[in-house]
Amino acid sequence: MKPWLLRGLGLALVHTVVRVLLGAALVQWPLQGSLMRWTGFVIVVLAAFVWAGIDGIRDRRANPDPDDGTDLTMRWLAAGAVTGLIGGAATWLIDIVTSIPVGVKSLFFELTSGAAFTVLLVFLPATAAVALGRFFVGREQRGTKEVAPEPEPALMGAGGAADPTWRDDDAPTEIFPAVGTDSDRTDR
Repeated sequence: MKPWLLRGLGLALVHTVVRVLLGAALVQWPLQGSLMRWTGFVIVVLAAFVWAGIDGIRDRRANPDPDDGTDLTMRWLAAGAVTGLIGGAATWLIDIVTSIPVGVKSLFFELTSGAAFTVLLVFLPATAAVALGRFFVGREQRGTKEVAPEPEPALMGAGGAADPTWRDDDAPTEIFPAVGTDSDRTDR
């Protein structure tokens, strides 16, 4: 199964269950509707955030070089689209078949405006979570790298052994004549 499809179906299940439970709870406690709606909203956003954060962490650990990583942006955009379409269709079907008032509009609304909102509800936190997951693992990897001391360059003399006179700042220097000057060209 494609990774984006698995994530989309999983989050569609979360989205549908939250909406069905919300509909059933609103029948029992209608005065707590605002709090319950926000709680359902947070559950769906948190599910996308945690799953995408795990994706970001796994991807950075598998590919320490940022240029070699998987394109998780498109994966989560496709997952959001699947979540919006499948979740909207499933809640509409549950509202039609069962006596639970899920609170859906028409099928057209659920597959257009409702799905677009759900795509954003999944995609935006997922993108932020992937970036944070990659950032924290990259920071962790930078912190654990041991910086090896650079070896001191060995200056070799004619015999192949290091010549200690070249290490002195007062060592004699020889000036070589310039190669390819204009006076050389005019002589020819």
